[in-house]
Amino acid sequence: MLKIEGLTKCYGAKKAVDGLSLEIAPGEIYGFIGHNGAGKTTTIKAVCGILGFEEGRIEINGISLKEDPIACKRLLAYIPDNPDLYDFMTGTRFLNFVADIYQVSDAERRERIQRYAADFGLTEALSQPISTYSHGMKQKLAIIAAWIHAPKLVIMDEPFVGLDPKASFRLKEMMRELCNQGSAIFFSTHVLDVAEKLCSRVAIIQSGKLVRSGTMDEVKGDSSLENVFLELEAEQ
Repeated sequence: MLKIEGLTKCYGAKKAVDGLSLEIAPGEIYGFIGHNGAGKTTTIKAVCGILGFEEGRIEINGISLKEDPIACKRLLAYIPDNPDLYDFMTGTRFLNFVADIYQVSDAERRERIQRYAADFGLTEALSQPISTYSHGMKQKLAIIAAWIHAPKLVIMDEPFVGLDPKASFRLKEMMRELCNQGSAIFFSTHVLDVAEKLCSRVAIIQSGKLVRSGTMDEVKGDSSLENVFLELEAEQ
């Protein structure tokens, strides 16, 4: 579903991402681990088409991001670590705006909005301006917006930050449900115990370079993901 080959992104003389390659198959929940400044967000923004890149190739469902970015973006959804929403809109208007962009039918959007809003306790808040929402409420709204067109690939940057335990639990369920339907999820997180329990595969990045990747068992062995990550950090 997602294929990254030799991705290199520079900021001046600094290589924020250096020759990164990884592949995510349909049905996989793929965790992306690294310290602050390791290159996680840069990679994620490149995959979403927000940032250009100097070298490499990114394909989504076999489509080149550089050659046909619109076709790629139709297939994916992106949730940043700090959702920047349209504060002047109500929650309902924003969700319908996103549904219009992805040409979601009236029946499908109505059913999904009602279901996910109820799951996240946002039903009553949808009639209010987004400017009145807390950070956690904005995060929940961004999740609903990402799921509204049943994307084939979901990209998330620290998705559990700001969510209460109930919302975090529901998001994990939604991630599994979507992947069971053949979609894929690629997300960064610092919550390593969540990644260990949730992900089928994981990659660890340091200073822009991939240092470890594979199935969860291959990466952590008999240890924990946290211990492996800390050991790799100590070796740097």
